[in-house]
Amino acid sequence: MVSMISDLVKPAVTRAITPPAKFLLRLGLTPNLITIFGGLGVVVSAFSFYPTKHFFLGTVIVTVFILSDLFDGTMARLSTRGSSPWGGFLDSTVDRITDSSILIALILGTDSKEDRLIPVILIAVFTGLLVPYIRAKAESIGVSCSGGLAERTERSIIALVGIGLYGLGVPYALPISMWLLAILGSFTVIQRILIVRKAVKGL
Repeated sequence: MVSMISDLVKPAVTRAITPPAKFLLRLGLTPNLITIFGGLGVVVSAFSFYPTKHFFLGTVIVTVFILSDLFDGTMARLSTRGSSPWGGFLDSTVDRITDSSILIALILGTDSKEDRLIPVILIAVFTGLLVPYIRAKAESIGVSCSGGLAERTERSIIALVGIGLYGLGVPYALPISMWLLAILGSFTVIQRILIVRKAVKGL
C-alpha cells in the first residue's frame, strides 16, 4: 500500500518541483550542493529536535530537508552535465547518513517507558543500511537487485509519519511504525538475498 501511494505521488511531486529545480540551476547551484545542504539539514534538525522530544516540529523540519533529495535528482536530470558517478556516490552516502541519523536521534529522545523499542529501532537502522548495501554488492558482481517490499521512500514515509503522529500525542504511532520498519526492512533484506542467490545459482 505504501509503495503504491509513493508510486502515485512521486511523479506529481517531480512535476511540481521541476520549475524551482530549473531556477536553482540558473542560480548556479549544483545537485551535489543541494545534496550536502539537505543532508546537513536533516542531521542537524533530527539531533536538535528529537532528543529534546519536539517530535512533531522536528519531523516537519526534517521532512522539508528530505525533500531536497527530490530536488537534487531532478536537477541532475535537467543539468546539461547530467548525473555523474561522484554525484550518485555522494547522494547514496548522504542518504545512509540521514536515514540512520533520524532513528539514532529518535533513540536519544526515548523515555524509559519506550526503552523496549530501542532494539526494534536498532534493527530498523541495521536493515536500512543493509538493504542498499546488498544492492550495491549485487551490482558489483553484475546482478540487478532493486525493488523489495520496502525501499528507502517507503521506509522514510513510515518513520516520519510514525514519529510525527507520536509528537501529536498518538501514543501507539511510534511503536507501530518502528515495528513495521524493522519487519519490512528485515523482509526486504531476505528478498534481496534471495534475488542474488537465484541470479548467481547457475554461475
